Amino acid sequence: MTNAQKWVALFLGLFLVLFLLGRLTREKEDQMPHVMGLMGEQPDQKSADADGLTLIKQIGCVSCHGDNLGGSKLGPALADLKQFWSRDALINYLRNPQSYSRDERFDRYRAKYRNVIMPSYGNIDVKELGKIAEYLLTR
Repeated sequence: MTNAQKWVALFLGLFLVLFLLGRLTREKEDQMPHVMGLMGEQPDQKSADADGLTLIKQIGCVSCHGDNLGGSKLGPALADLKQFWSRDALINYLRNPQSYSRDERFDRYRAKYRNVIMPSYGNIDVKELGKIAEYLLTR
C-alpha cells in the first residue's frame, strides 16, 4: 500500500467514524425535550388561548426574572410595575427595550445586572404582549 492509499484509507475511516457519531448524536438530540417545554409551554395549547402567566413562561421570562418573577442574578423582580408603566408603555417596552435605555432606572439595572440585555419581543403578537402586560401590571 502506498502512502497516498494509506492517507485515503485513513480519511475514509475517519469520515465513517464521524458520520456514525453524528447519526448517533442526532438521534439522542431528537429525543430531548424542547427547551420551550422546559419553560412551561403546553405543547397542545394554542398561544391565543394562553393567559399572561403561561405566555411569560413560554417566551422564557422566568429564565432571567426567576420562577416566581421575583428577580434573580440575571434580572430584576417584575413586581409593582404599575407605578412605572401603563399597559401601552409596557407593551412598547417589551417590543423594543433598548429605546428606553436612557431612563435613570435602567442605568441602575445596567450597573446591577452587568452583561445582561433585555431581549426584544417585537416578533411576538401585540395581543399576546398585551396579555403579558396586563398580567404584570396586576401583580
